[in-house]
Amino acid sequence: MNGAAVPVDDGRCFACGPYNADGLHMHFEPDGDGKVRAEITLPPRFQGWRGTAHGGIVMMLLDEAMAYACGAIGERAMTASMQLRFRAPVPLGVRLVVTGEVKWKRRHVIALDAAIADARGNVLAGAEGSFISQGPLGKERLGVPDRS
Repeated sequence: MNGAAVPVDDGRCFACGPYNADGLHMHFEPDGDGKVRAEITLPPRFQGWRGTAHGGIVMMLLDEAMAYACGAIGERAMTASMQLRFRAPVPLGVRLVVTGEVKWKRRHVIALDAAIADARGNVLAGAEGSFISQGPLGKERLGVPDRS
């Protein structure tokens, strides 16, 4: 890992951390091989233009989906690059479905796709990304090693 410290999940992630009072507390579930899915309703505080989510929040949701997809294949990985495409405004106050999927892994590079769709399945935003593996995902959670 080039001598860098291994990333630690201390539960304070803005997107998914249970200990972040200002966070979204997202919860991803497996949705097939190397795929994950979460549902979320964004509150008004994440507004960009009236009634729509800020683009940075949209990007964060897609990034988080890709990170969880890496975890679904047992990899602790970090974002190397992302390419984002907005297809329609992402609305606030309605249920959204956020998905992530591993496309391939070669050595330490993992290629992924992610999408945000409305309840009818219309894709509102999507991304392609490359993540760099930091090694296998351990059983530790929230900075505490698994002792089982």
